[in-house]
Amino acid sequence: MHDSGSCDCGFESRRPDSSTMNETTESKTNPYAVPAAILIAGALIAGAVYFGRDGSVADPRTAATVGEPLAGSAAIENIRPVTNDDHILGNLNAPVKIVEYSDLECPFCKSFHPTIEKIFEEYKDQVAWVYRHFPLTTIHPKAVNAAVASECAAEQGGNNSFWAYIDEYFEVTPSNNNIDLAELPRIASEVGLNRAVFEQCLASGKYDDKIRADFEEAVDSGGTGTPFSVVIAPSGKKYPILGAQPYEEVKRIIEEVLAD
Repeated sequence: MHDSGSCDCGFESRRPDSSTMNETTESKTNPYAVPAAILIAGALIAGAVYFGRDGSVADPRTAATVGEPLAGSAAIENIRPVTNDDHILGNLNAPVKIVEYSDLECPFCKSFHPTIEKIFEEYKDQVAWVYRHFPLTTIHPKAVNAAVASECAAEQGGNNSFWAYIDEYFEVTPSNNNIDLAELPRIASEVGLNRAVFEQCLASGKYDDKIRADFEEAVDSGGTGTPFSVVIAPSGKKYPILGAQPYEEVKRIIEEVLAD
């Protein structure tokens, strides 16, 4: 079982020194910041810690957990439909879809990744795994670099290269903004991409708007931390999974959704 939890904050530029900005300043100057407190290490509320937009900690008796409606649950309907434009592992027409909003520098996303891999292997004919970006750059300014790198991998090598890139990234990153950015092109080479072409893409800025759009969608859909995942049932009903929930919990909700 993996440790459960979430990271919490917002999207800003890719400048490594932006981590020096404090939470109050970030929420005032950054239009993409989530005005919330940083995760309290070690505290667990139903396997995750989520904060209100006013910075308050959710009451553990009422906090949304696996499958429960989010506060203002209509927000979850802001998730855009899954299409071929998404990064999808599995069949677009699978009856169940797991849409994961993730930060490649989030330690909880790193621990949750093998959980969803296991779920996908078990339910691969019934479940499609969709990856969208949710870089929490107030605490992980390098997360946008990593997100851009994954898009450059997809541009050069297609969907398989995208998934190979993030798999390798989660293998090598120590998380919490501790990745050496020199690793980005090395990972590209490791998964069979042309390093020079990859580096040109990485420096281009062409995917910044796409990543920002994913971030804004996650926030507009009720996400306040990472990983933020939503299971979409065949009926279209949506079930949130907040934080790095263990395999048993994710399996439970998949079984529930398949019976919907």
